[in-house]
Amino acid sequence: MSSTPPWNVRSLPGAEGRAFLVTGGNAGIGYFIAEQLSATGATVVLGSRNPARAEAATASIRAQVPGARVRAVRLDLADLSSLAASVESLVGSLGVERLDAVVHNAGVALDDPPRRETGDGHELMFGTNHLGHFALTRQLMPLLTAAPAARVVTIGSFAAKSERLDLDDLQSHKDYRPKRAYARSKLAQMYFGVELDRRLRAVGSTVTSVVAHPGGALDSLTPARPPIHRPTTAARLCTAPAALLIQGKEAGAWSAVRAVLDPAVHGGQLWAPRVFGLRGKPRHEPMWNHLTDPAIAARLWETSRDLSGTEFDTVAG
Repeated sequence: MSSTPPWNVRSLPGAEGRAFLVTGGNAGIGYFIAEQLSATGATVVLGSRNPARAEAATASIRAQVPGARVRAVRLDLADLSSLAASVESLVGSLGVERLDAVVHNAGVALDDPPRRETGDGHELMFGTNHLGHFALTRQLMPLLTAAPAARVVTIGSFAAKSERLDLDDLQSHKDYRPKRAYARSKLAQMYFGVELDRRLRAVGSTVTSVVAHPGGALDSLTPARPPIHRPTTAARLCTAPAALLIQGKEAGAWSAVRAVLDPAVHGGQLWAPRVFGLRGKPRHEPMWNHLTDPAIAARLWETSRDLSGTEFDTVAG
């Protein structure tokens, strides 16, 4: 019999003295990841490209978690040239000397047909969701290696399970469909998380990389957090039956939070909701078959390095 108590999403272990960065922590699932991590006593930094929204999110977290040690740093993953300055602010302005975890949560999702690009000329969703986090990880590596056992937690998507990467058209130049482009950008992130851990192990790093996804998470099933989130009564009523299969964004955060905090979590794992991967408490899910192909992951890594201009041949620090 194990002496380790069952994981309780409502009673998280303390993490005083630790520091976590959550990209896109000002809204959606990222907000709830930050709120839940703040309840552990850790210092939680919200990475956000919008200072006003970050300020509103920090105020909301402090209202929900009295005494929360929550801060914010400006972070625009669509602007690769700005990432070094963001990390400098994290160290200089906020005084962060080490990171015990970074949660790669921020993401852009487009529903409108026109293809858009970042200022660097990359398709917006691929450039922000994947390349931005790829480059940010390299910038953060000294802070991660300064911690005793840091984790990089990359948030994928259930929508990526049925997708496959087109390595010859990663930026959807030939055939752009918004929903597919989004799912493939999240799949690229998940490949990155798996390959990152493989490379970390190869150099004997103390940093580990874990992949998680939130399952199905709807705004209308999410608890109110004014002014961050105000679900309408009509929306709640309309989507109430969906709660049998999916959940809100508070519950969608559980997999990532466990991936950050649980000592039983190991590098290279995938964590997801328990019920069909769509809802429920987090569990260790078998890695999807297509994510276990090292040749695809290695080729994506090399292409991502070249596209982002990131010197990421080694991850030793």
